[in-house]
Amino acid sequence: MKSFINSSHLPRFRAQGPFAFKTSPPPTLSYYHHHHPTFFSFFLNHFSSHPSHKLTLNMPPILPDFSNSVKLKYVKLGYQYLVNHILTLTLIPIIIAVFIEVLRLGPAEILSLWNSLHFDLVQILCSAFLIVFIATVYFMSKPRTIYLVDYACFKPPVTCRVPFATFMEHSRLILKDNPKSVEFQMRILERSGLGEETCLPPAIHYIPPKPTMEAARGEAELVIFSAMDALFTKTGLKPKDIDILIVNCSLFSPTPSLSAMVINKYKLRSNIKSFNLSGMGCSAGLISIDLARDLLQVHPNSNAVVVSTEIITPNYYQGNERAMLLPNCLFRMGGAAILLSNRRSERRRAKYRLVHVVRTHKGADDKAYRCVFEEEDKEGKVGISLQKDLMAIAGEALKSNITTMGPLVLPASEQLLFLLTLIGRKIFNPKWKPYIPDFKQAFEHFCIHAGGRAVIDELQKNLQLSAEHVEASRMTLHRFGNTSSSSLWYELNYIESKGRMKRGDRVWQIAFGSGFKCNSAVWKCNRNIKTPVDGPWSDCIDRYPVHIPEIVKL
Repeated sequence: MKSFINSSHLPRFRAQGPFAFKTSPPPTLSYYHHHHPTFFSFFLNHFSSHPSHKLTLNMPPILPDFSNSVKLKYVKLGYQYLVNHILTLTLIPIIIAVFIEVLRLGPAEILSLWNSLHFDLVQILCSAFLIVFIATVYFMSKPRTIYLVDYACFKPPVTCRVPFATFMEHSRLILKDNPKSVEFQMRILERSGLGEETCLPPAIHYIPPKPTMEAARGEAELVIFSAMDALFTKTGLKPKDIDILIVNCSLFSPTPSLSAMVINKYKLRSNIKSFNLSGMGCSAGLISIDLARDLLQVHPNSNAVVVSTEIITPNYYQGNERAMLLPNCLFRMGGAAILLSNRRSERRRAKYRLVHVVRTHKGADDKAYRCVFEEEDKEGKVGISLQKDLMAIAGEALKSNITTMGPLVLPASEQLLFLLTLIGRKIFNPKWKPYIPDFKQAFEHFCIHAGGRAVIDELQKNLQLSAEHVEASRMTLHRFGNTSSSSLWYELNYIESKGRMKRGDRVWQIAFGSGFKCNSAVWKCNRNIKTPVDGPWSDCIDRYPVHIPEIVKL
């Protein structure tokens, strides 16, 4: 199933180190504590949004008078420039000194020095062969550059729109025998950060819903084929030009597979390398990118198409377990098709270049493996069970992922400060506060999976990001809801639609997944991106960003 740690009521992190997270003890309410002890503790830990229930971050104290000092600002900038350009600053004086010494020599001395050199034809040929051999080995062993040529996001039809009033009316009719579950869903929706234009598939609009196999296939065809058609139109790609096809969908895994469905629709080549990933949660999109990268490294001159989606129809929970009702409130229709290529001819028109993919998996731990678990409730209805220690596990996965990512992307100035602080804590004083690296120096844009409002809030605080850095995530959640693995592409398209993506900009995509996983991808913009005239944001980008209130009263 999708990673529900990204829901708007789950992430309550408390930072104790640079990337360490814990949960705090829950408050108590006698009635729910007596009647629902297990879920009561879980709910108050992860779903409550009352100010007294929120957890805070133990960030290093900020000293306004000192940190806002203009002199300190320039000292910090000078330090960063010095450390990050130490090699250049060292070589320039040496080159200048050599150049001055050459100028001091007269023409006669330079001619005499040239004549004193003896060149042997055999030595020249051997040297040339050695240089060519070393250059050949270097370029052959160098990994192929992976380009993101373009991508397309599915835009749900207006007929699938589910305003708050419609959603709650349907919930009251479906759960008429359990008004407390209806009230619970209303509280979740009020604090979710979703807007009035999110969409659910047609089968969910029925009362009661009709999650049949036929309806699920219908949704899959609508989402995937629409995204694929848009990708073909934008890129000029022909179906016969696709060498690799990867489709990821977490819960809906029919036979034949979704990848076979795409092959049948577009009559793709018989020797195509196709893959279908399921059960890998909201981070499956980045897993697909990683798989495509590995395949493109061993198959030269190839194109790979990645399709990321989640089919909502068969996953609508109709029971009364509150933890299993949460996905009904947050997850919405969505999908994206991405064209990757290792062809040099695509270099000029490609939008991005893939720099890093970092994957973290905590599945070896039993608690991490079972913290998001698909199972039946007491009535035999299938849903997703969320464990109470989910947030501690999510924090550990995030910590491991960022710790691995840091050395790959952070500038030398940040790595040096982190190293010096770490040495100081080990040798001099363990009570020294750890240094939190500034990831804003490594990236211009951040795409945090739009799984929920609170996860965006807490990552913003932990990474010390500005409101603009997380704007794409918040607005994607508001306009489209949690679209699982495809949400990262809606966020990237938002940044492009705002005209903010420039050549050389670096983008960090990060997502969570059941199992338990935390995955990241780093892209570098290959050219200035023109504001798209089509796409999911084309008819509404002018009115974004919008103000999202803390609570929307229904």
